[in-house]
Amino acid sequence: MTKEPARRNLPQLLGEARRWFEDGLLAAMDAAGATPVSPTQVQLFAVLDDEGTTVSELARRMGVTRQTAHQAVHGLVDAGLLAQIPDPASARQRLIRRTPKGERAHREAEAVLARLEERLAERIGRDAVDALRAALEASWG
Repeated sequence: MTKEPARRNLPQLLGEARRWFEDGLLAAMDAAGATPVSPTQVQLFAVLDDEGTTVSELARRMGVTRQTAHQAVHGLVDAGLLAQIPDPASARQRLIRRTPKGERAHREAEAVLARLEERLAERIGRDAVDALRAALEASWG
């Protein structure tokens, strides 16, 4: 008798789906000659506000420690993709913002993600992608 594989839970499936998008994004950006970034740095870019975000807030949104967020920020600052600026609301805080180079990279990444979403629609159907988007955008209370 062959044993049926265990049913994977929803967080595992969501994690695999996220990795599918991240892998596709990183491969496309690498092929385009973009500045190499880590999956953590990709996630940081995804949660960064246009007007700037503190490291503490980035860490909270990413679900990582401040130290991890700080390391990701510094790597992206060193690559010229992010800059630290004074926070007008707090003399003790700094905001993390995209540089012009970072803005270009962000727009390119968004275009790649749109193409990946289209590829997913070709594979599983547009209705399934639309239903997935609706479920993920719904309030989960």
